[in-house]
Amino acid sequence: MAKTDIEIAQECKMKRITEIAKIAGVDEEYLEMYGKYKAKIDSSFLKDNADKENGKLILVTAITPTPAGEGKTTTSVGLGDGLRKIGKNAMIALREPSLGPVFGVKGGAAGGGYAQVVPMEDINLHFTGDFHAIGAANNLLAAMLDNHIHQGNKLGIDPKRITWKRVVDMNDRALRNVVVGLGRKADGVTREDGFDITVASEIMAILCLSNDISDLKERLSNIIVGYTYENKPVTAKDLNAQGAMAALLKDALKPNLVQTLEGTPAFIHGGPFANIAHGCNSVQATKIALKLADYTVTEAGFAADLGAEKFLDIKCRMAGLKPDAVVVVATVRALKFHGGVPKADLNNENLEALEKGLPNLLQHVNNIKEVYGLPCVVAINAFPTDTKAELDLVEAKCNELGVNVALSEVWAKGGQGGIALAKEVVSLCEEKNDFRFAYELEGSIQDKLNAIATKIYHADGVDLVGNAVKQAKQLEELGFGNLPICMAKTQYSFSDDPTKLGAPKDFRITVRNLKVSAGAGFIVALTGDVMTMPGLPKVPAAEKIDVDENGKITGLF
Repeated sequence: MAKTDIEIAQECKMKRITEIAKIAGVDEEYLEMYGKYKAKIDSSFLKDNADKENGKLILVTAITPTPAGEGKTTTSVGLGDGLRKIGKNAMIALREPSLGPVFGVKGGAAGGGYAQVVPMEDINLHFTGDFHAIGAANNLLAAMLDNHIHQGNKLGIDPKRITWKRVVDMNDRALRNVVVGLGRKADGVTREDGFDITVASEIMAILCLSNDISDLKERLSNIIVGYTYENKPVTAKDLNAQGAMAALLKDALKPNLVQTLEGTPAFIHGGPFANIAHGCNSVQATKIALKLADYTVTEAGFAADLGAEKFLDIKCRMAGLKPDAVVVVATVRALKFHGGVPKADLNNENLEALEKGLPNLLQHVNNIKEVYGLPCVVAINAFPTDTKAELDLVEAKCNELGVNVALSEVWAKGGQGGIALAKEVVSLCEEKNDFRFAYELEGSIQDKLNAIATKIYHADGVDLVGNAVKQAKQLEELGFGNLPICMAKTQYSFSDDPTKLGAPKDFRITVRNLKVSAGAGFIVALTGDVMTMPGLPKVPAAEKIDVDENGKITGLF
């Protein structure tokens, strides 16, 4: 019987984190230890190494996700190990898992098989407490906001126009819509409220995009929590909350250093959920890795229309980063699912369905090459049921676009199974690229929405409905019209309808709500029926997770 991911991870003899830091080139003076196998890197490292040249930056993204699985994190980890196998100085920079999916349906996000980061259980659970700090800072601001209203509302905040929600890092649909302030007069002002999942908090984005503690405080102070009766925005600075929030976040701001099963240094810090947030790990983690390694492998959440788009149009724009190569991960099984094959039948060869599903991959690839001007390779995450005819078909179609295909066998073989992909990536990094954004910041909010929808999703356009029309006008009047856009959209389709698989045509994107994240520095556009607080499935993964009398965790994959 094949070993589970957690069994493989628990058999690993990890190196002490001081040894991993030495391999990475981090002096112990910058280490803050979290036990034997985890450490944070002090933010002063970047300042002290500002003159050091950056290495190459490799982005790993994927096709539109399906229940069949794609393996983006697994490929990222295996690629990092594969690069070291061929003698390259490589590091990995990934985002932290959220507890919501860990206990829900998706599971953890530490890789799989023999391409994992460890300690896997810690990473998938509380890790170093970053998400708890973000939740505490978010909810402190919410408490100070409600307290201000209760204590006389000197700022004249309209309780019906509060935009700041509370958060919890758990899938809990019962908290989507709540009423606060019930009870006696001393229990606060009664109003409608709601919870988002922690990773959707603007503070998560702020943490991930901040360069240092000063930048963090400035961004926190700019958070807009609501509007006054006179329609003026109210900020965290108006509530004098930014200092206390920064105090809660000062340690969470520091990137976390861990290792892969093969001892490759890995930073894991911040930022999942590219369907409702910007979905990238922290700028600090990426920049430190670039200073330490010749090749940094990073990933962006979900498919290339979500995570990669936001990585390139938001993170790279704000941080001044320029990728050298992009890997698009796909599986034959997932492509057949996009071609209409039920999950139960995906193990059977079906060239007709594969050809029908291939446009999904080809559209993502074409976007990377033609919209963003970046060199690209397709990594086929291998399954034992893949046939030669199926693999040949994928390769032939990609070659027609001038893109090579590499078979990734990292799940079964670790770094050894990533050597072919690693060699292809090294070659791509030497190519000149003409990196550009999908849109410029000048122009209206509608212009930028249309650019993303037509260029990346291949939609016919965008329709603003309900409050979104008035919100767009108001945000432009307030001076926020030149901010980038963070699209909140289903991850299961290029469209905003999760049932439209493959590469759909003849559709429009519906934007129902626009909200400025002034601290993070972007406008969030909520499309279709996407929600910022997920729910648990009928049988949550949490039902299978346990811990024995020795503290050994089971059922976590």
